[in-house]
Amino acid sequence: MKELASFVKERRKSVNLTQEEFAERAGVALTVVRKIEQGKTNLNMEKVNLVLRMFGHQLAAVDRRELDESDNRE
Repeated sequence: MKELASFVKERRKSVNLTQEEFAERAGVALTVVRKIEQGKTNLNMEKVNLVLRMFGHQLAAVDRRELDESDNRE
């Protein structure tokens, strides 16, 4: 979650937006942006994706077994 927090915070600052301005443009509550930037782990994926969409990114669920299998093949 730290990587997500850093990514969002750095990108938001690079476009010179406050958390409040950014939240408004992303269509989420200010608390969502704050929780993401604080590295909280109990986040709503839909809300996170609204924020990430501002930068042309999104998160998707991944099956851990598939990741483990691909690691073993390498």
